[in-house]
Amino acid sequence: MRILIVEDDPMLGDGLQRGLKLTGHVVDWFSTAAAADHAVGVMEYDAIVLDLGLDEDDGGTLLARWRASHRTTPVIVLTARDAVESRIDLLDTGADDYLVKPVSIDELAARLRAVTRRAAGQAEPVWRHGPLEFHPASRQATWNGEPIELTSREALLLELLLAHPNRVLTRDFLRDKLYAWDKSAESNTLEVHIHHLRRKLHPAIVRTLRGAGYSLGSLEAIGADA
Repeated sequence: MRILIVEDDPMLGDGLQRGLKLTGHVVDWFSTAAAADHAVGVMEYDAIVLDLGLDEDDGGTLLARWRASHRTTPVIVLTARDAVESRIDLLDTGADDYLVKPVSIDELAARLRAVTRRAAGQAEPVWRHGPLEFHPASRQATWNGEPIELTSREALLLELLLAHPNRVLTRDFLRDKLYAWDKSAESNTLEVHIHHLRRKLHPAIVRTLRGAGYSLGSLEAIGADA
């Protein structure tokens, strides 16, 4: 997943970014509401982690503005306010979930998985596609019950395909999801990851649509000799 963190505390922001990267996510971190507003306008994020107490603009105001403009990206709010009324206000404003500081990276990662599963219409914690099983929490994949060793990029690419089973994903979309703004990728890196998935899982697990992009291979294509 590609995650946006909006947090003006340098120590907390850096810790959240580092921690979520270790769990396999691509993470952008901005410390101001203006930078966050710009980011969500040009990038499609899977989820946003939003600090409620930003210095120059309240996080609740930012969230309300996003929801008023029909942005439906799942948002988890970080807050120091533990009163029931505050939590109700957050949820009514449009937050999908919240965490009271201090924040555990493991719990944040679990809640991110939960809100993105719901957003993708994937209620089950294990995603299945024919003989493939994928566990987003552990980034573990099996094929016909046999464990398959994937790199972090390969696992993220597979997760993207499973999260959008009926959608053609463009090269630009996949590159945006696989690499943060502070990282650059060689022109053929995406194709290398796709080649490795086909070799490790099945030649038809990723379908190429020339001039359009890639999609998850159909059950018919992978079922014949799976």
